Amino acid sequence: MTARDAVAWLERKSSKRVRDEQRTRYGITAAKALGVPMSSIQQLAREIGRDHALAEALWKTGVYEARLLAAYVDEPERVTAAQMDRWARDFDNWGVCDTLCFALFDRSPYAWGQVGPWCRRDEEFVRRAGFALLACLAAHDRTSSDAPFLRALKLVARGATDERNFVKKGVSWALRGTGRRSPALHAAATSIARELSDSDTPSARWIGKTALRELGSPVVQKALARQRGKARGKAAR
Repeated sequence: MTARDAVAWLERKSSKRVRDEQRTRYGITAAKALGVPMSSIQQLAREIGRDHALAEALWKTGVYEARLLAAYVDEPERVTAAQMDRWARDFDNWGVCDTLCFALFDRSPYAWGQVGPWCRRDEEFVRRAGFALLACLAAHDRTSSDAPFLRALKLVARGATDERNFVKKGVSWALRGTGRRSPALHAAATSIARELSDSDTPSARWIGKTALRELGSPVVQKALARQRGKARGKAAR
């Protein structure tokens, strides 16, 4: 399948209702949006399989749904740091930003190398990508120790004063996701959340209070208790 074939397939699955809903309900203001449900995009991705060259061609179309599709068909092991930077510069909405981080970039061997630089960038959606990528690594990285996440929490504390809506929400996601990863990270994230909740900056205060609610919830506490139990079991063997 070529990029042209894929876009034609997506056009057949598009509707004005979905396109309008993307804008009014979800705040996605992509310039070239067709209005295709995510379920249809994922269906096409399964039919195509992995194809790095096709992903590049899809990205170049600039079509919102084609760029989402690129996240699912690209090959993580072939994604380069230069490609990640190039695509991140094109981010113009949270939908593409988050999908790329969640479905592709966090599986790249260059993922950790992008977190810090992106979190320090000025562009709204590149900075959001840094925090979104950290949140996705917290959810999907099965090999890293707590150490890189503890270091990354310093970025969260600094980024919390950014009042831009999509950055603010990205910082919140990173803090909450990191705090759910392990008991040690939960303690560190909770400490930062408490400091932020007392901040004079509205965004930092919102991030802190939101994180404290989630990290203190019964669901999170139960999951952490299971982790502690598993750790004690391993230590006893």
